[in-house]
Amino acid sequence: MLDWKQVIHLSQKGNLLPDRVVRETDQEWRAQLSSEQYQVTRQHGTERPFSSEMCSLFEPGLYACVCCGNLLFDANQKFESGTGWPSFTQPLQENSIAYHVDRSYGMFRVETLCNTCEAHLGHVFPDGPAPSGLRYCMNAVALQKVQETSHD
Repeated sequence: MLDWKQVIHLSQKGNLLPDRVVRETDQEWRAQLSSEQYQVTRQHGTERPFSSEMCSLFEPGLYACVCCGNLLFDANQKFESGTGWPSFTQPLQENSIAYHVDRSYGMFRVETLCNTCEAHLGHVFPDGPAPSGLRYCMNAVALQKVQETSHD
């Protein structure tokens, strides 16, 4: 389980290697994504808070990157943060997310990116619930819900 100290270390010293890498041209991303998805994921934008129903949906399943399909979060790690963006306590795998220090707007934050395609997802903060204390504050348009499949 990741904690804030590990997130800071990864953001400053280097991220874990992804399982795969996806790189597209800007033109390919624009063709594949809606204008809002493109603005958030490829131009490091932020959607308006409370603009998605995803904040209040807690059905079982997995959340993947809207750009490349990389699995990012399990709905079991989702919680209501009251911030207006979907929030999670842990990524599905430690190498699913890349972390970068973000000092924009006079703040110190840790930006989260898809470790497979470098899509901007949101930020992670140290004010989440126990036991990790992490709050992955994600842009809903950067995520797509996928159903869990049973492996009989």
